[in-house]
Amino acid sequence: MFAMGTDNFVVAGILPGVAASLHTSVGLAGLMVTFYALTYAVAAPVMAAVAGNWPRKLLLISALGIFVVGNAISALADDLHWVLFARALAGFGAALFAPTALGVASALAAPEKRGRALAMVTAGLTAATALGSPIGTFIGGFGSWRTTLWFVTLLGLVAMIGVWTMLPSVPRPASVRLRERLAPVRDARIALTLLTSLFAFGGFLMVYTYAGVVLERVTHGDERILAGLFLLWGVAATAGNLLAGRLVDRLDGRKIINAMLWLAIVNFCALPWTSANAFSAAIALAIWGVCGWGLIVPQQHRLVQISPQVAPLLLALNNTATYIGLACSGLLGGALIPSIGAQYLSLVAAALIAISFVCAEAAHRRIERPGIRHRVTGDSRTFS
Repeated sequence: MFAMGTDNFVVAGILPGVAASLHTSVGLAGLMVTFYALTYAVAAPVMAAVAGNWPRKLLLISALGIFVVGNAISALADDLHWVLFARALAGFGAALFAPTALGVASALAAPEKRGRALAMVTAGLTAATALGSPIGTFIGGFGSWRTTLWFVTLLGLVAMIGVWTMLPSVPRPASVRLRERLAPVRDARIALTLLTSLFAFGGFLMVYTYAGVVLERVTHGDERILAGLFLLWGVAATAGNLLAGRLVDRLDGRKIINAMLWLAIVNFCALPWTSANAFSAAIALAIWGVCGWGLIVPQQHRLVQISPQVAPLLLALNNTATYIGLACSGLLGGALIPSIGAQYLSLVAAALIAISFVCAEAAHRRIERPGIRHRVTGDSRTFS
């Protein structure tokens, strides 16, 4: 997950080099991000359903192999079309790997440690925001953007060897027909939980997408200051993710979800004023990182509890909801900045997160209904 997170986040730092090397515009080079993200968003739930009965270890190794090949082709390509094809291929490998890895982590862990297991896998992604992307960009400074992609390829290869040699045998899932695998999508509890992720991360990532202009009063356009703030954000995100993993094994997941959402709402409502000072902006980014990434694990945990027999599919759909939230919030933020100004964009993000709170509470009430709660508990025992 660290390799895949690095692959996702590091591209932003190498786009100018890619554009210059391939004699194209930065805007067209930016399609590298779009092709990777769209392939991931579309393929993750589809492949989780189609490959649901495949051996878990073989599936993980195959996914990492596809990811490695995709990045190697990207590093070798001398034409934008080949680069975009390779980015889509790498995104497909990531889409095949991520939900399977989360499902395997849930299956291997004892029920009382399932939250920590999910957090450990997701920590690879959060650590990539704090370390992987800066390291990859730094390595590219000694060579070119191709050096950065070879670094990501090497990370993927090391991960593939590690899974091959160290992962214990994982029981093959029970045979479930494709129609039965897709049935949970029509479940209101699942739909509301996915909408929670969509609106929450739409708000969180809207501010991230335009952080350069949102935080301009404190950075004064200095990318080094912005990079330092992002490093702080990434460290806080990793800490929030790991903390949430421990808390969800001890406390009611609803309390964690509500606490993260409301703390984020208050933080974003204050951001137009706290972002004017370096100290208060740093505190705001730390809170933002903890809440944003601390929400992921209890959301994943809630989905696994609702329908554990199709956990990889639901976790894939949760990733898809997050990516859709990112895409839509980017468009919405870009449309609103000219009229309201970047300084107040976080207020719109706070409104989106408030909508996600309504969805989260509605999901909780559906889960707690008599009869439905009994089925959830029964599923959890079967899954364990």
